[in-house]
Amino acid sequence: MSGFGALLRLRARRDAVQVSIWTLAVLLLAYGSSVGVTENFGSLEERTSLLSLAVANPVILLFRGLPSGPDEGAFIVFLVLPFLAMLAALMAAFLAVRHTRADEESGRADLVAATPAGRGVPFAATLVHGIIACILVGVAGALGLTLSGLGVTGSLVTGAAIAATGLVFLTVGLVAAQLFYSARAANSLTVSLLVATFIVGGVGNALGSPDDTLTRMTSSGLAWVSPFVWAENSRPFADDDVRPLLLAVAVSLVLAGIALALQAARDVGSGVLAARRAAPHAGPLLSGPVGLVWKLSAGSLVAWALGAAVVGALSTSLSAVVEEVGTGNAAVQAILERLAAEGSMDQGLLVTLFVMVGVLAACFGVQTVQRARQEETHGTAEPVLAAPLARGRWLGAFLLVALVGIVVITAAAVAGAGIALVATEGDGSLLGDAVVVGAGQALAAAVFTVLTALVFALVPRLTIPLSWGIVLVAACLALFGTIFGVDEDIVALSPFAAVPLPDGDGIDPNGAVWLTVAALAGAAASVLLMRNRELAPGG
Repeated sequence: MSGFGALLRLRARRDAVQVSIWTLAVLLLAYGSSVGVTENFGSLEERTSLLSLAVANPVILLFRGLPSGPDEGAFIVFLVLPFLAMLAALMAAFLAVRHTRADEESGRADLVAATPAGRGVPFAATLVHGIIACILVGVAGALGLTLSGLGVTGSLVTGAAIAATGLVFLTVGLVAAQLFYSARAANSLTVSLLVATFIVGGVGNALGSPDDTLTRMTSSGLAWVSPFVWAENSRPFADDDVRPLLLAVAVSLVLAGIALALQAARDVGSGVLAARRAAPHAGPLLSGPVGLVWKLSAGSLVAWALGAAVVGALSTSLSAVVEEVGTGNAAVQAILERLAAEGSMDQGLLVTLFVMVGVLAACFGVQTVQRARQEETHGTAEPVLAAPLARGRWLGAFLLVALVGIVVITAAAVAGAGIALVATEGDGSLLGDAVVVGAGQALAAAVFTVLTALVFALVPRLTIPLSWGIVLVAACLALFGTIFGVDEDIVALSPFAAVPLPDGDGIDPNGAVWLTVAALAGAAASVLLMRNRELAPGG
């Protein structure tokens, strides 16, 4: 294949920093989680107690893995494998879109297609490059666990599970890149599928069947539509069964074949799903920068809001479902009754799931502000700013649309929670809790949005990697910090963990004051800094 080696080397060079960061993140998380769990749950009794709680409480199962026993290695994998697999999946999906659809948008694909390499060789180079990147991330995960003192076999199975999940979403990204005419739309679809399968996998595990010891869970049939559950059912350090990973490989082969067939059937620069024809004349909405940004962002806002509505509905309906399932096991029912007596289960589930709502809202806000950087690098910002439009006002339009979108997304989650309460005849007081937590998560998402605007104004070339990195670290702290023994003061630095919370019949303001100050000050500072910055069109 002419030019294959050169294209593969080019992709490796372009992605050297990004793949290194993802790989190092997986290595450090695997090693750190293992050490943290060993220090905080060192005894068999402590691990058994937490697993017994997990099989009865969907708050834990939704954001952890599949319980496979109280042994140290299996317990660590239960806590951290889904998140390690998610890192691999995000890396692989973004890589796939960046070297396919994004290259077509920038014009690189046209230049390569004009050479003897044609269109098939770049696709093959991207696929091979993605496979190598997934393997590297998997090796990093296995190495991190091995360095912490865990067994080699279980560590290798864990690494294989991480790599297999990444491979699935690599090919999902390749298919999405063929369907849509923009990298943004392809990435939005891929991330939406990733979040959906992650949640479905958690719900499926929560609805599974526990064994008599309450330390091992069998996934329900619903869970098996999720690549994350395929990884979890390899059960590292317990069964070390790689057969579920063969399903991931098979699905990846099918998706790669579909992506290749779709590419052969379409023109360069177009998508299988054609872009909607534009109106011959601009309407009133496009008379100003805010309308233009809203027009560009409306489609992705709908997708994020739908996802948030589903999460919100789960936050007030799932506990009742799991309680019903738990009635078949006396031990599980006893734990559920204790949780209900403490009044922690429903509110705990609501608060935990609304962290995911905050992450979704933050992703929309960050993505919207990042669009300003994309407009700058693609050269479309120049003609806009050539009009009598100040740079600060231009960036302010992106910020305004992002913040309005955040409110819409969190409101959709609250509405979903309310609808689910009506449908299940649940506790109506939870709707008030949903409003409090939803407002807090909107505030947290606003902080990430203005941080992205600040990075864009100060160091534009770092806008995309640094802003996503901040969201990732903050989400990790909020969801995993306490489990891994991170100091509470450090966990509280994550805006997702600093939001106001329902506290009995009252409200704990938590970090609402500093979140508000940070959001307002950051927004003002970014607009002011943008006024004096020159355009930086370089990629």
